[in-house]
Amino acid sequence: MKLYYAPGVCSLSPHIVLRELGLPFELVKVNTKTHQTADGGDFYAINPKGSVPVLELDGGERLTEGPAIVQYLADQHPAKGLAPANGTLARARLQEWLNFTTSELHKGFGPLFNPAFPDAAKTLMRERLLKLFTWVDTQLAGREYLLDSGFSVADAYLFTVSNWGQLVGVDLTSLANLSAYRARVAARPAVQEAMKAEGLKG
Repeated sequence: MKLYYAPGVCSLSPHIVLRELGLPFELVKVNTKTHQTADGGDFYAINPKGSVPVLELDGGERLTEGPAIVQYLADQHPAKGLAPANGTLARARLQEWLNFTTSELHKGFGPLFNPAFPDAAKTLMRERLLKLFTWVDTQLAGREYLLDSGFSVADAYLFTVSNWGQLVGVDLTSLANLSAYRARVAARPAVQEAMKAEGLKG
């Protein structure tokens, strides 16, 4: 398998999941500004949507969109317990967290990385994100991870997105439950390996 990624962005989530599962894979770095792969290839030829992550399977098929990739990987290795069984309430809870992270948190950060976005609008986005993360903090009270079953693919995604706050002025340090959660996830060997491979600080 190949994972097309860019350091620290949403592709870190499936990268973590691949390492949690202990699967063999190749990392292919993508420049998200030039849309070229590390060897100079045209990334649009890999994914016409132009975004990472892309998981290329051994048979040559390609899967895009982080939540789809991580659920596919987890479902191929159910004994690892990274996603509850399909058709269960627990699986719906997993998808609830993945959807929330995608639509509310992940997309909320986009404008903050855009230098052309008006400062006044960025202030509103920061306030909204802090409000959303404050709600996440309440949900983590007394919990190690998002699901009762333990670490899941949803944690890999939430951890990845929560790391962006410090880059764009969304201060999450006052959220004690979230801070403890992020430290807990960061301490996992697979997470440390993924971050080291991407040149990120743990």
